[in-house]
Amino acid sequence: MPRSALGRAFSVETFGSVDGPGLRFVLFLTGCPFHCLYCHNPECWSGADSFEVTAQEVLQKALRYRSYWGREGGLTVSGGEPLLQMDFLLELFPLFQERGISTCIDTSLAPFTKEEPFFSRFRSLMERTDLLLVDVKEMDEERHVRLTGRGNANVLEGIRYLDSIGKKIWIRHVLVPGYTDFDEDLRALRSFLDSLHNVERVEVLPYHSLALGKYRKLQLPYPLEGVPSPTRERIDNARRILGAI
Repeated sequence: MPRSALGRAFSVETFGSVDGPGLRFVLFLTGCPFHCLYCHNPECWSGADSFEVTAQEVLQKALRYRSYWGREGGLTVSGGEPLLQMDFLLELFPLFQERGISTCIDTSLAPFTKEEPFFSRFRSLMERTDLLLVDVKEMDEERHVRLTGRGNANVLEGIRYLDSIGKKIWIRHVLVPGYTDFDEDLRALRSFLDSLHNVERVEVLPYHSLALGKYRKLQLPYPLEGVPSPTRERIDNARRILGAI
């Protein structure tokens, strides 16, 4: 019998209300290729307080809360970047779908490539995934590198691929003054989204510095210390441009 894949996680939320439709059981996995300046889960980089779980362990814990989910709720795997642990997800998601429970991935698509062996595993995973929450950091390549340490060409390619297979996605954009709130980039994102057919929802998430305490606990410098949250005017402007809720 093949050995079960182990997931490495750093947190669980039993009543997630902002991680997909309805109430959801949210598993946060470690590891991420991006090091976003505003990252609110820096513990996913260091592995601080992380733990190993099997797919069966996650299922049994999640099922305790199934009565609260209603018709829309289910499982969301977030991070970090869940696509770094696809072998684990390929064991986990069938367990939920076999029980009629919806599956969702919260991702930046940072690892996406059409090269093997990633692409075949990704296609298999998409057959077991009902929805993806895709975080588009920035449309401008240079600003994206400044923000995350890496480019965004593969991210946009991944979104186009998801569109080609008709996979439902929600787009999320974190609005950070001076980093991701440029009107020309917001318009470029809107133009890109208008070319797609699989976007069910667009969300603008205002930047906040509530993760500052985590950085201090981990003795990490907080890159955006002193950067304010966006004003209501800028939030409304971004939502208007993007057609967001």
